[in-house]
Amino acid sequence: MTTKQLTTFMSITIESQKRPEGSKPKALRRSGLIPANLYGHKGAESISLVVDAKSVERLLKYAAPNKTEIELNIPEIQWSGTTVLREVQTHPAKGTTYHLSFFALTKG
Repeated sequence: MTTKQLTTFMSITIESQKRPEGSKPKALRRSGLIPANLYGHKGAESISLVVDAKSVERLLKYAAPNKTEIELNIPEIQWSGTTVLREVQTHPAKGTTYHLSFFALTKG
């Protein structure tokens, strides 16, 4: 079975936190956190998040952007839901992950 086939059977869960007010993305990356955004969880509002860099590495091994459903948990705001990884931004020279964008899926 290929990795792409496995993603349809696996349930991928990732935990994140709200991004601290006024935090600089470069400082977050140095401390092992990747900036992220969640769109569509309450209409037009978006949430700024941070995700642990090691969790992102594991996530990207199995998740394909716009295809794999991911269970995203944000304990601080008591939100948990199914999302899709919409965009992954990487550093052009280093190849490291710079930013993630999640889009909440609605049941229906």
